[in-house]
Amino acid sequence: MRGTNNLQEEIRRVKDKVDSLMLGSLLPISDSVHEVDLLFKMMRDYPTRQGKGMRPFLCVTTCKAAGGTEEDAILTAASIEMFQNWILIHDDIEDGSQLRRGEPTLHRKYPVSLALNAGDALHARMWGALLGNSQRLGHERTLGVLGEFSRMVNETTEGQHMELGWVENKRWDLTEADYFLMCTKKTSWYTVASPCRLGAIVAGAQPSVLEALRSFGTDLGVAFQIQDDALNLTGDERKYGKAKSDDIAEGKRTLILLHLMDSAGPPEKSRLRAIMNKPRDDKTPEDISYVLSLVDKHDAIGYARKRAEELLKMALLTLKKIEWPGDRSSAALLESFAKYAVEREW
Repeated sequence: MRGTNNLQEEIRRVKDKVDSLMLGSLLPISDSVHEVDLLFKMMRDYPTRQGKGMRPFLCVTTCKAAGGTEEDAILTAASIEMFQNWILIHDDIEDGSQLRRGEPTLHRKYPVSLALNAGDALHARMWGALLGNSQRLGHERTLGVLGEFSRMVNETTEGQHMELGWVENKRWDLTEADYFLMCTKKTSWYTVASPCRLGAIVAGAQPSVLEALRSFGTDLGVAFQIQDDALNLTGDERKYGKAKSDDIAEGKRTLILLHLMDSAGPPEKSRLRAIMNKPRDDKTPEDISYVLSLVDKHDAIGYARKRAEELLKMALLTLKKIEWPGDRSSAALLESFAKYAVEREW
């Protein structure tokens, strides 16, 4: 377990450093105009909550493994954390989520219009922060970082639109391949692939390394999302930070639910589909309990976790093939993180 402790200590260390930069100089604190002062307060709300800090850690650690320094990567890592926070504000509104990191979502604390605007303001600050790389990294690498951020934003919003569209259009004619594509876009790029690739870009890594990190990030990101889906149904709400079984309430098409649709008998499938197609506010506690009983009966979580383990093995094989020119201990931490991402309990 010592390796896990080292990993978590390093994640926390990087997060503390990133938070210090983000909250200390990248995000404004106050303004004499009341409305703007409230905006700044709202922009700092999610960033001051207890988050995991995985994405900045991946950026910094990959940079060091690829021959760069932490100081080179820290501004990019902080910008990734800003991305994470603004997109969560929008995601919570779109999904109708009630909790984020154990507290009421921003749109429950304030009017939806103000929460949306706060997300937009964080988004703008993110791009402004990234321009600050030019003095340290030079124009070429700064443009490379900006290009990767653009790809990350586009992939994430496309994946989010796929998932929202499936719920809106009550689609259940979906395959595992559909789910994997959605997760690759929505989760893999901004959770693993881009954070790793951004660290490598900062370090000046070769295109072959960037391509390997895309493959690594794709497989691990989907495995991460599968585990996240499982934790939503089984995890400790206090650790997980979101309402338990929220995915069922939102009608999300997870691998767990898709497998359940394939495994359930005709009467079960009919009732399951009717429940999952209900609007969030119309689902009753009895509806949620029925879906969970089918999940247990058909071992849908067990099936999903086996698929996550298969993806983890593929990701680790890709990672082992990369010849790192930099810090070996950082490369080892990436492997430890990959295992942790699929075995975590929150």
